[in-house]
Amino acid sequence: MLNGAPGYINLLDALNSWQLVRELRATLGLPAAASFKHVSPAGAAIGVPLSDALRQAYFVGAADLTPLAMAYARARGADRVCSYGDWVALSDPVDVETARLLRREVSDGVIAPAFDPAALDLLKAKRGGRYTVLQIDPVYAPPAIETRQVFGINFDQQRNAVIPGEALLNNVVTRRREIPDAARRDMLLALITLKYTQSNSVCLVAEGQVIGNGAGQQSRIHCTRLAAAKADTWYLRQHPNVLSLPFRPDLDRVDRDNAIDQYLRDDLTAAEEAAWRDAFSAVPRRLSHDQKRAWLSRLNGVVMGSDAYIPFRDNVDRAHASGVQYIVEPGGAMRSASIVAACDEYGMVMVHTGLRLFHH
Repeated sequence: MLNGAPGYINLLDALNSWQLVRELRATLGLPAAASFKHVSPAGAAIGVPLSDALRQAYFVGAADLTPLAMAYARARGADRVCSYGDWVALSDPVDVETARLLRREVSDGVIAPAFDPAALDLLKAKRGGRYTVLQIDPVYAPPAIETRQVFGINFDQQRNAVIPGEALLNNVVTRRREIPDAARRDMLLALITLKYTQSNSVCLVAEGQVIGNGAGQQSRIHCTRLAAAKADTWYLRQHPNVLSLPFRPDLDRVDRDNAIDQYLRDDLTAAEEAAWRDAFSAVPRRLSHDQKRAWLSRLNGVVMGSDAYIPFRDNVDRAHASGVQYIVEPGGAMRSASIVAACDEYGMVMVHTGLRLFHH
């Protein structure tokens, strides 16, 4: 512990998120970052370059960014509302560029294998000197058996040491079979993210980052709807009308995030509408339903991962509406033939891994 004082949930987030970024780094060969809230990732990403639109949507501007800083910007930018007050995990030694981005955001703490001295000084000054900074030995490996106590009863089981890799992507069950390298990368990113997301869970991935995570739902379709709705919001945040919103000059990033979220919603109460209007120097015209659908129709090449089998085709139908073209899941559903047929109708690729990734 280099700074601060972590709480119980902080440590749960830290140890789960560290495993996620460590496995992304080992599998994909690029720096990785995760933004955790309540023991599930709000975002996870690897360090691939950002488009101009994403730089603007993530509030990082034109500054030079290291690969680790790009991974962090992507992980934090996936769902900025849910990442408020998050725990951050970084796979590589933290450089000054990454620390500068992290210092600006509302966050509880960070875990990483090392810190540049200047980066550590920046982070120690965060939250009035109370920001929690944890350093972890990157070669530490836990015992094979893990123990958990619930209501005074101890449960022992072998920990899940399987790291999803290329070998899991060989069983293509749809007529369309080709999987571009970027989609294969995003499939592995999805599987590793799901491994550390509270079940049931579904996530959507694009451009080397999670763009929507549906965690901890009791039905698979609700996971899919939640993940797809978050992905839609992520993409709508890049709409030119959103990027040019006339915010009041004194409005900080947190309030801008909330105002964008409300701008994109169609169900505001009268009180929310009044508060939302106050965020702008001039009240902007809302995007119509047709404008939103026209913009979302441009989203494509998205990967959807599921931690257990997809039971009904409604998940495929909803995924298609958010640009999903590749699905990776364990397989084994009773209605598997109808689900594969739905993928064939949309020209999707579906891969059955045979590996369930429940995490509780």
